[in-house]
Amino acid sequence: MISVDGLTVEFGGTTLFHDISFVINDKDRIALMGKNGAGKSTLLKILAGIRTPNKGCISAPKDTVIAYLPQHLMTDNTCSVFEETSQAFSHLFEMEKKIEYLNNELANRTDYESESYYALIEEVSALSEKFYAIDVTNYEEDVEKILLGLGFKRSDFDRPTSDFSGGWRMRIELAKLLLKKPDVLLLDEPTNHLDIESIQWLEDFLVNSAKAVIVISHDKAFVDNITTRTIEVTMGRIYDYKVNYSKYLELRKERREQQQKAYNDQQKMIADTKEFIERFKGTYSKTLQVQSRVKMLEKLELIEVDEEDTSALKLRFPPSPRSGNYPVIAENVGKSYGNHTIFKNVSFTIERGDKVAFVGRNGEGKSTLVKCIMNEIEHEGILTLGHNVQIGYFAQNQASLLDEKLTVFQTIDNVAKGDIRTKIRDILGAFMFGGENSTKKVKVLSGGERSRLAMIKLLLEPVNLLILDEPTNHLDLKTKDILKMALQDFDGTLIVVSHDRGFLDSLVTKVYEFGNQKVTEHLHGIYEFLEKKKMDNLRELERKN
Repeated sequence: MISVDGLTVEFGGTTLFHDISFVINDKDRIALMGKNGAGKSTLLKILAGIRTPNKGCISAPKDTVIAYLPQHLMTDNTCSVFEETSQAFSHLFEMEKKIEYLNNELANRTDYESESYYALIEEVSALSEKFYAIDVTNYEEDVEKILLGLGFKRSDFDRPTSDFSGGWRMRIELAKLLLKKPDVLLLDEPTNHLDIESIQWLEDFLVNSAKAVIVISHDKAFVDNITTRTIEVTMGRIYDYKVNYSKYLELRKERREQQQKAYNDQQKMIADTKEFIERFKGTYSKTLQVQSRVKMLEKLELIEVDEEDTSALKLRFPPSPRSGNYPVIAENVGKSYGNHTIFKNVSFTIERGDKVAFVGRNGEGKSTLVKCIMNEIEHEGILTLGHNVQIGYFAQNQASLLDEKLTVFQTIDNVAKGDIRTKIRDILGAFMFGGENSTKKVKVLSGGERSRLAMIKLLLEPVNLLILDEPTNHLDLKTKDILKMALQDFDGTLIVVSHDRGFLDSLVTKVYEFGNQKVTEHLHGIYEFLEKKKMDNLRELERKN
């Protein structure tokens, strides 16, 4: 369907891609993988027609519709949510108006035998055939279905888009793209602003209703569930695997081992050849052999090994100071803003060593309860912190509390103690601050970079209660794995607010579900919780029917 031929992209002397080619077929569901900075987002922009490559071309059939959702986008105007989403059909409304206009022209003209009259008939026929082939009679129903699936309530439909946060406005843009039913859908981190239910709905939609999809995502479960093909971007090349992400990881490991063996063999051969040249370069009888080997080395194409996989890095927390048996006890806790109740009568006990998840739709009070525990906001009821509880807290504003005058390395060097000091550069590399990036001043870092730095800083401080609010939003898959392994080994108590099922799986053993002004405790892992939710919903449907 879409052909990418000989694509080369260069930035200020650095080659991002060199002569890459591949084909996107109808119904392909492709995960675009590679470390941060490898050029994944740039490749999506080129496919979307927003950027042009230095060399090469993208070719597609004339009527191919390509829709692109970037990572950062703001829809902010006076339209209501429903009106803005309905803009997905604006081209069809225009087409309908044009057909009406042309039909009026035909009705008012009497030059039935003229060429222009016949041309008008042909134009109306072609336009009508195209218009009526697309069923827009129930477009309002389609808009409603998509918005509800992405987490909006019916009461939101008439609210202006300016009432909503950037994350919710991103959902409106995603809804518009899905309603256009494009031939190719390009999605850059679509799950960053979605809760678990909306992510599952999007998965079902992409698998059952979308045509070709290319997605960049750090949500491993989402990528595994929707994709059937993985294209890895690395060191200016691509590797195309006809498998999902988990299988690709296995094949990539095998490929790297083969590359490493070939590289080692070649390096040994080069060393042996150089030794031969040095030993016999002044020997008359060996002159031809020496010259032959010099030429061979000059023409030799050196084997490269792809970037080192740092997922083997083992990050360990400092030992936790011992806390009391019950770090957090909530008794009839509630929080309201004016007449709007977020939750009420919330009671639970978190024991020392528990690893729990706060999950639920956005706006149901997960971060609010965390702020209550942190004593950042007032609340009803009683929240008791246990004896000697020392909290490490990661929130979205944590990044703004860093000292802007320090470098990345100094920020971490100031908190690292003991053996971990010898691994600071390895840790920085694993969190994408390798090489010269470690010497950057905090003040020049992007929001995502600051969040990652704040996370490392938190991990190296001795605490016994960790509270993490959406810790994985700016981490790539390898870094998430490193963080997850560290949290699994953490000997303190953990509360994590997250929508990332893959991250929560095998990490938490208790789930607190937020919804309908309540907090419900589930004594099992995330996938058991989701399975139970599915069954509950089915029983509820049966009761309604």
